Amino acid sequence: MTADTTTDLYCVMGNPIAHSRSPWIHARFAQLTQQALRYEARLVPLDGLAQALTDFAAAGGRGCNITVPFKLQAAELAHTRSERVQLAGAANTLAWDGEGRIHADNTDGLGLVADITQGAGRAIAGASVLLIGAGGAAAGALAPLLEQRPTLITVANRTLERAQALVERHAALAATHQVPLLAAAPATLSDSFDIVINASASSLAGDAAPVPDCVLRPGSLAYDMMYGPAAQGFLQWAHRHGAQGRDGLGMLVEQAAEAFALWRGVRPPTAGVLAALRQP
Repeated sequence: MTADTTTDLYCVMGNPIAHSRSPWIHARFAQLTQQALRYEARLVPLDGLAQALTDFAAAGGRGCNITVPFKLQAAELAHTRSERVQLAGAANTLAWDGEGRIHADNTDGLGLVADITQGAGRAIAGASVLLIGAGGAAAGALAPLLEQRPTLITVANRTLERAQALVERHAALAATHQVPLLAAAPATLSDSFDIVINASASSLAGDAAPVPDCVLRPGSLAYDMMYGPAAQGFLQWAHRHGAQGRDGLGMLVEQAAEAFALWRGVRPPTAGVLAALRQP
């Protein structure tokens, strides 16, 4: 592909990546804010993130979004890291400075909180929250969730040690906001929650909900960070138990807006972009 040198180059990197709506979202943001840029999706081999970043920079890349399964590695490869990345150990947004150095940030949690509180109209403050998963997606979400001051957050992960490590890393922040923060194995869960967030890769793999049915009650919000067909199994599970299901499309738009603002210095409007994506 011949690079277009008249516009700044951005991208999203992941594996898989064909399903990504990020190129359309950022193209629309550029139109709405009158910014000249080109944004593309790049499929990266599972062992090839470092080389992909080098190649992207050589092509004139200015910034990129990182999606599964590279968020933890992206944080490690960056030269500088925001406080959010330092705490989470995961990055979803990278920006290159004029000297070729990579700065890492994480806008996932900001996007999640914005979509839950504004898009779904649900308060996180005062709610009990179950966060499923302990990988990069969960790590990026935990600090912004804690800052909303829920009554409790439980992190559930198939490998309990990973959940415990994530909880320990956020213990000081949880104490600052006076939020009880627990780690649990999914099989040990016995209580229901106001908000259940799936940050695991179970939906992408087409697996069943990775937690027991008891975590839901009528009126709970069941939020899958995945969107489109990948989220349908989780949403159907939620609906069967009387919960409000919501996929991560709004989160995708909101976190993209935060990344766009980091790169371009202007935050684009999001409501109309999400409405367009929701149209059949």
